[in-house]
Amino acid sequence: MAYHVPALLNESIEGLDIRPSGVYVDVTFGGGGHAREILRRLNNDGRLIAFDQDEDAILNAIDDSRFTFVRSNFRFLKNYLRYLGVDEVDGVLADLGVSSHHFDDAGRGFSFRFEGELDMRMNRRAPKSAADILNEYPKEKLRDLFLKYGELKNAHKIASSIVTYRQTKKIASTNDLLAILEPFAFKDREKKILAQAFQALRIEVNGEMEALTEMLTQALLVLKPGGRLSVISYHSLEDRLVKNFFKTGNFEGTLIKDFYGNVETPFEQVSRKVIVPAEEEQQENPRSRSAKLRIAEKKK
Repeated sequence: MAYHVPALLNESIEGLDIRPSGVYVDVTFGGGGHAREILRRLNNDGRLIAFDQDEDAILNAIDDSRFTFVRSNFRFLKNYLRYLGVDEVDGVLADLGVSSHHFDDAGRGFSFRFEGELDMRMNRRAPKSAADILNEYPKEKLRDLFLKYGELKNAHKIASSIVTYRQTKKIASTNDLLAILEPFAFKDREKKILAQAFQALRIEVNGEMEALTEMLTQALLVLKPGGRLSVISYHSLEDRLVKNFFKTGNFEGTLIKDFYGNVETPFEQVSRKVIVPAEEEQQENPRSRSAKLRIAEKKK
């Protein structure tokens, strides 16, 4: 089975407008699908630096003198580039989705489809697993994470049920969480509700929203004028941050105008409308259905 089938592969790479001798960064290496396509378009002077915090991704590292693999969270983008002697880059690509490899590995606990340890850490060196959070967080903090990151209307009741459950039994497996969620997973919307709850927990475990804002902020700093940023997101929380940042240069979406009423933003939007997979791709790769691509160019 393939580690991961990249969504919007051609569209996201075309969006980078690759210069053959340029320096590019793939901040979400995973199975290396996007990285291989970038390398294919570079000449001998080009360079690609890839980030991934998951030890499993190292197995996919590419044997190519133009390629450098960094095992790190992309929130440390600027520091690692400086360490590698790179001050500016021509493009940054981010595919923010959880890889098929993670969803299909029962032992990682990312999916409600399999029984397994409730881990959900992208970086298994991180201190807190999903089980730790469910067993340790106070009720109010649990409610907030399910409301904010899962957009679940029953967040308060779910948090209360978690606290009640853990008083008699430690929460350790995906089945434990499914037992807690069962009264709230109405049959007509069961999969959606379970997906939202697992998503909320995964985002909290990995600090995904904070990491995304830090990466985007640093990407702007390291991009050359005219450099491109190509970002694929998979849920509305991520997409909103990317959309706001590209449009306004901040994450709140606050329009800042100059004396003449022109919007001050560091980017030119390459794709005015969000790019989504064609019907054919959605059928061939169902996990691409929620993918949304936005592309921006740093103003010269």
